Amino acid sequence: MKVFKSADILIPKNADLKKWSVVACDQYTSEPEYWEKVKEYVGSEPSSLNLIFPEIYLSEGEKRIEKINETMNEYLKNDIFEEFKNSLIYVERTIANGKTRRGIVGCIDLEEYDFNKGSVSAVRATEGTVLERIPPRVKIRENASLELPHIMILIDDEDKKIIEVLAQKKQDLKKLYDFDLMAGSGHLSGYLLENAECEKVFAGMDMLWEEFDSKYNIKGAAKLIFAVGDGNHSLATAKTCWERVKKDLSESERKNHPARYSLCEIVNLHDESLEFEPIHRVVFNVDCEKLLKEMHEYYNISDKENGGQHIKYVTENTQGDIYITDPSSELTVGTLQNFLDEYINKHGGEVDYIHGDDVVYKLGTQKNNIGFILPAMSKNELFKTVIIDGALPRKTFSMGEARDKRFYLEAKRIK
Repeated sequence: MKVFKSADILIPKNADLKKWSVVACDQYTSEPEYWEKVKEYVGSEPSSLNLIFPEIYLSEGEKRIEKINETMNEYLKNDIFEEFKNSLIYVERTIANGKTRRGIVGCIDLEEYDFNKGSVSAVRATEGTVLERIPPRVKIRENASLELPHIMILIDDEDKKIIEVLAQKKQDLKKLYDFDLMAGSGHLSGYLLENAECEKVFAGMDMLWEEFDSKYNIKGAAKLIFAVGDGNHSLATAKTCWERVKKDLSESERKNHPARYSLCEIVNLHDESLEFEPIHRVVFNVDCEKLLKEMHEYYNISDKENGGQHIKYVTENTQGDIYITDPSSELTVGTLQNFLDEYINKHGGEVDYIHGDDVVYKLGTQKNNIGFILPAMSKNELFKTVIIDGALPRKTFSMGEARDKRFYLEAKRIK
């Protein structure tokens, strides 16, 4: 069952890749100074910054979308890309802690992906999809000629037979890029996989499919082979757009239409560099005392360690610990989110999802804000939890801090 496939991958020919490659659009959403520095650094040179829509600027709407689409067409017209047909790319990314994360860039068949609750597809969301977040992203994608992925999809290859073995072969592979990323975000290198090497990767994916039942031993479980770790809303947007496009296509046209396949990077859950970081919450424009008071009424809460779910909080005037002995979710993040959803719906306020304790303290200590610091989830729980319980609460975990996120580099035509 070929869910993951090779792609016709586009890479800039002569661009300064340090200026071309920028971090995922959903990062630094409360730090405009980060994106302003990126804009200043890139200047007028070709950059993926001009092809993506950083979420901090979403209020700019249609005007920015039109500019993105114009720039995509301009880059294609000016022939700035080299295209590698029917290929995969083996990627090595040195991250902030000095470790190397390994992955393979290729295509996921959107026909095999379902982001809806209760999904039993081979490609599945690990976290709840917020349906309201999809329409604005559809507007960005629906007239775009290119896609650039920050999507990272996990496989459960405990024996490390598929991706990691390529590290020993890279000296025999064509090196496509090798450079330092901007803003102290590590190093990125990529190697071309063609023909026989691609087939070995696909054979490894087939092996995961064949071994599923004996590995998980969950009676009647639908096979989950690809779990979306990062970029689920981007993948859900691609799926939504594909469902619209395919309505006007014949069966034969659907088979190889470029919009059917979404570019992504496959990463092994057991990669030594991969650490599940918690995604914290900062709530803006609220009465912090009132919020904490209602939280104590909502749950049975103690400020002393008692075996309950543990959350730290920080405000302008205070900080402390909360222990919840009557949680509403198996995961601490779900318990907190359930309360925040109800509170904000009743009293107003805005919540942002934050990577890194330091940013929570920076934002949470500002007037009328409150920050919540959550514990990390064990990555070894992921596949089995999703298979048994379905998608986790939204924004449960992050695969590394903001600067470790996937940077845009490769592109693919979707028209």
